[in-house]
Amino acid sequence: MGLQHKIGLILIAFTLGVYGQKQPVDYVNPFIGTSNFGTTNPGPIAVRGMVSVSPFNVAGPKNLPLEKDSRWLSTPYVKENTFLTGFSHLNLSGVGCPELGVILAMPTTGELEVDYLKYGTSYSNEVSKVGYYSNTLDDYNIKVEATATTRVGVSKYFFPAGDANILINLGLGLTNEQGATIKVVSPTEIEGVRSVGSFCYYKPEEAYPVYFVAQFSKPADEFGVWKKPTTYKGAEAEWMGYNGKTRIMPGYAMEVVGDSIGSYMRYNFKAPTVVEMKVGISYVSIENARENLEKETSTRSFDQILAESKENWNGYLSKIEVEGGFEEDKIKFYTALYHTLIHPSTLNDYNGDYPKMRTRETLRTQDTRYTVFSLWDTYRNLHQLMSLVYPRQQSDMVKSMLQIYDESGWLPKWELNATETTTMVGDPAGIVIADTYLKGVKDFDVEKAYMAMVKSADQIQDNPLRPGLKDYLEKGYLTTKTTNSGSVSTTQEYNISDYAIAQLAKALGKKKDYQRFSKRSISYRNLFDKEFNLLRPKNDDGSWLTPYNPEDGANFVKNLGFIEGNAWQYSFMVTHDTKGLMQLMGGSKPFVNRLQDVFDKGHFDMANEPDIAYPYLFNYVKGEERRTQQMVSELLDTYYKNSPDGLPGNDDTGTMSAWAVFSMMGIYPVSPSNPIYTITTPRFNKITIHLDSDYYQQEKITIISNFSEEHRFIDNIKIEGKPHKGYFLSHDELVNGKTLELKLDK
Repeated sequence: MGLQHKIGLILIAFTLGVYGQKQPVDYVNPFIGTSNFGTTNPGPIAVRGMVSVSPFNVAGPKNLPLEKDSRWLSTPYVKENTFLTGFSHLNLSGVGCPELGVILAMPTTGELEVDYLKYGTSYSNEVSKVGYYSNTLDDYNIKVEATATTRVGVSKYFFPAGDANILINLGLGLTNEQGATIKVVSPTEIEGVRSVGSFCYYKPEEAYPVYFVAQFSKPADEFGVWKKPTTYKGAEAEWMGYNGKTRIMPGYAMEVVGDSIGSYMRYNFKAPTVVEMKVGISYVSIENARENLEKETSTRSFDQILAESKENWNGYLSKIEVEGGFEEDKIKFYTALYHTLIHPSTLNDYNGDYPKMRTRETLRTQDTRYTVFSLWDTYRNLHQLMSLVYPRQQSDMVKSMLQIYDESGWLPKWELNATETTTMVGDPAGIVIADTYLKGVKDFDVEKAYMAMVKSADQIQDNPLRPGLKDYLEKGYLTTKTTNSGSVSTTQEYNISDYAIAQLAKALGKKKDYQRFSKRSISYRNLFDKEFNLLRPKNDDGSWLTPYNPEDGANFVKNLGFIEGNAWQYSFMVTHDTKGLMQLMGGSKPFVNRLQDVFDKGHFDMANEPDIAYPYLFNYVKGEERRTQQMVSELLDTYYKNSPDGLPGNDDTGTMSAWAVFSMMGIYPVSPSNPIYTITTPRFNKITIHLDSDYYQQEKITIISNFSEEHRFIDNIKIEGKPHKGYFLSHDELVNGKTLELKLDK
């Protein structure tokens, strides 16, 4: 045996010894959230990747064609579904509205068939791990494997001997945008453009292009394109002169433009053969899509890409190490952390190019330009997690928000791929920016950020972030006349944003602004009705909305007072003024009783954001902290599971997962833009948070507890061995304290 071979065996043995124990990446179950409207998918994606390769199973005989009743599905994959029509390369994770699910590839065998209702198939042998997905297509006996880099999806198709096809279908997707172009460049390459941009609603004038290049490891024996016009019926069909047939056009360098179009590669294999396909994506150009593909994958095999993806994911997940506790909790924890590292995701190409807001002209960035800012959701906890554990990413996210401001004149509300969807209510970006700065992540232009925040808070005319601002400034609240839904909850959102401005103003020495916005931030008090001990809408003349049922708005029913909720689910959503609310309710005892009513009377909704901080509010009343610990523990056990339905509902781009991550660590950022955490029972005996030395002085934070089945309630708290009073600690205390120790009792 040669020396080199001996050294190789030693290295292998050492590697197996080091990695014999489970790594954080091994605990992730990507199937969690793929049922119960969680809207995650099990496809591989890089950390904050632009591209993911998701099995697409929401179009089929049982689901109806997507262009019909089920077109508003907001995920490419639902675990219970069984009919697969391809693998989409651009997908969103954990969103409540449909978009993307496009650039579908599908391997088949036998005769060429381009109707997805006919070529779709059941599948089996599903495997999903971080960076990897595999299944077997039953009708064709084809094994599929997929992985991904940041901007490229990579798939391997294991074909049996005989006729084989690879289809690229641009007619399928989760929404109904129109328009695409596809071209066969050579026997090993296809390129094209697909329109997208109908998030939450249909606005064809706001559609925008996504570009792709697909390359194949084996040259095709035949290839071509197809086109199927929109189906018309009756007199309309006669007027169109359309006979309903799909046109298939074989040939070299073929190009087709239309709506329901696609392209194919066709082979005849004498023996079982593996074809590898790489799909590069860009929001700027076909040339950039090709460059993304070449730069990220040309020198790497499938296995190398998969190994690098797993290693990269493990590096990020290992920023938080947990020890002790239950194995199931580790799966729930690391899967939740995994979900928080998907969105916001990368928009810019490998060379730094990205599309400008609105005009989509090409700009270039030195940092990562992030997109998918679902800020009504994520301002509550996800960005706080990023500031603590991944501050470099969070800094780039804030810089991306400021780029959006430079390009459009406004901070983002719900930005997606350089378009502002204006989905949901409120003015949330400033809350994130203030919170980030106050946590010590300051390497961005804070004066510009402050100016942008004040602009949205003060400009009455043509303000896309704060409609109804005139009434808010004059009366202190929105009325039932100001808006036909959500007058109270929108007032609350403006209050929280004003509180954030006040806190940032204080930090920047802007005393007058601090006083002005502090006063504005508590105007929700005008909407507190002592008759119900809850918030209540007011009419334009200042009278209460009558008749009034505080339960109106449950189950997302539209109502005058609240967005996606009712008075029970919103009245305590003033965590910046919890003590003020306590006084309005008559003191700590009535406050606790009314808060407990939310849970006892079945009004608490874990699946939506407005009330997710409620379990932590008991900590504001001395002697009631045990309720927080019990409630958080019950919610973690009830709604977070190691199964496809293991999220409370829609993950909201990682917000629900961030709730679990914080809660299982025993700390929670209960008041956005207030740099504090409140404390509950951690789920592990030791939690180590490795801090970024560019932003924090300490190398790590350690949270220690004697958690077990019998020990779930906090008896005392120590920081660096010294007793700590109360159930709150500042961000500075946490990151500079080194060790937080919780002694638990029965």
